[in-house]
Amino acid sequence: MKNQDLFAYREAVLKIKDAILQARYRVSANANAEMLNLYYGVGQYISENTRMGKWGTGVMEKISEQLQGEIPGLHGFSPSNMKNMRIFFEQWSSEFEANRQLPTADLESDNNADELLVIRQLPTAELDENKISAFVRVGFTHHREILRKCKTADERWYYILRCADEFWSVARLKHHILANDYASFGSLPNNFAITIPDNETAAIAVRSFRDEYLLDFVDIKEADDYSERDVENAIVADVKKFVMSAGEGFAFIGNQHRLLVDEEEFFVDMLFFNRNLHCLVAFELKKDKFRPSDLGQLSFYLSALDKYVKKPDENNTIGILLCQEMNRTVVELAVQDYDKPMGVATYRLGTEIPEQYKALIPLIDGVQKIVLENGNAENGTE
Repeated sequence: MKNQDLFAYREAVLKIKDAILQARYRVSANANAEMLNLYYGVGQYISENTRMGKWGTGVMEKISEQLQGEIPGLHGFSPSNMKNMRIFFEQWSSEFEANRQLPTADLESDNNADELLVIRQLPTAELDENKISAFVRVGFTHHREILRKCKTADERWYYILRCADEFWSVARLKHHILANDYASFGSLPNNFAITIPDNETAAIAVRSFRDEYLLDFVDIKEADDYSERDVENAIVADVKKFVMSAGEGFAFIGNQHRLLVDEEEFFVDMLFFNRNLHCLVAFELKKDKFRPSDLGQLSFYLSALDKYVKKPDENNTIGILLCQEMNRTVVELAVQDYDKPMGVATYRLGTEIPEQYKALIPLIDGVQKIVLENGNAENGTE
């Protein structure tokens, strides 16, 4: 076979493969949208009949049992999941009420029923297309978890958009909800607006870091007698969990990264690369409360990394100082005097979990076990 033929063959394979993958994605996305339509409609039907007193107790159990007999092998219509469908409808109906609708078939009752019952279509309100697209791409199990743990519409949309854009598994979603991403991400004190020239990149940088990192996997027995290196070693020993806590797009390069400046050695605590920002990210650990002088050391490391490590096509290095405590007013004032992009965040160890998290310790352990078992199988599927 000639080289020209080989090239044409390879090109054909790539085009057909791309077409197949796109078709599979569309089929999967459409199937998920139809399933959500169905569950929303069934949820509405159940809500109208149970909340108005038309059905007595135990009816959903009987309906589920009969459905299993009518459709052998049917999944997803257990009594508990039908109650989840009712919650799905009731929680979203006010947000979606009386506006635009996605097309789906009506579901009618048996002809012998007293009245014709129609499960209406899933309304999608006057929401922007990005939200609509994300909503129908996220699996029902994800939606169920979000509704259980998130109280406001803004918080729910935050996790729906992240799940859809970053293909989170249910286990990863639970981890991010537990870490309170919604409140933490994008709120750390920083100087990105004045040190990153491109506004879009600066906005991505703000969204890429949180103001507190829950290092629940770092469980140092002597809570008061440990060093910064102890925390660092614990993170490196389970760096996958730190990457999950850090957010999307981080790749670990190494710890105690050696910098040689005019034959003098310096060491960066932890060095990462962020694919979304296309830059190195240096994390410096401090055990105590934030001090403005800490930023001088971090700024020096960023200068050295930009000069000796950064590649020509990469953006300038970002620095994040992790400390146990900080006064936000002091931090915000201090970072403005530096021309290197940096921010300051706090961290909490497994032995320092705040009161609001203590009741969730069994869930933390369960999520970590699931994540560990899933390995590299993290994707958007259930």
